Amino acid sequence: APAVKNFTLNFTITNLQFTADMEKPSSRRFKSTEKVMYHYIDSLLRRSSIGPAYIGCKVMAFRSTKNRDDTGVDAMCSCRDEPSDPKFNSTTVYHELSKMTNGITKLGPYSLNSQSLYVNG
Repeated sequence: APAVKNFTLNFTITNLQFTADMEKPSSRRFKSTEKVMYHYIDSLLRRSSIGPAYIGCKVMAFRSTKNRDDTGVDAMCSCRDEPSDPKFNSTTVYHELSKMTNGITKLGPYSLNSQSLYVNG
């Protein structure tokens, strides 16, 4: 089996109000929001430097933030870690995602807290 590198991706959406049912992975609200987030995250990472090695992401949690009108998103992502694949570099991916989200302000129809993006390898 190919070697796999996992990394976390966290950000806060400022125009998606957090609701209690978003905490429950079995809820309809969690599942529908997860699908939408997957679409946007997947689209970004496929266009990044790790795109050819990118496997996918899974939204692990939606969380309430200090401002309950905002929703935090925590995702676990994976890419292949083979010698021929692009190497994962969290700083590079952070800068690429920052550019692709207009300085960490836009993700599709969503507004982002510009201080909230976190990429951890």
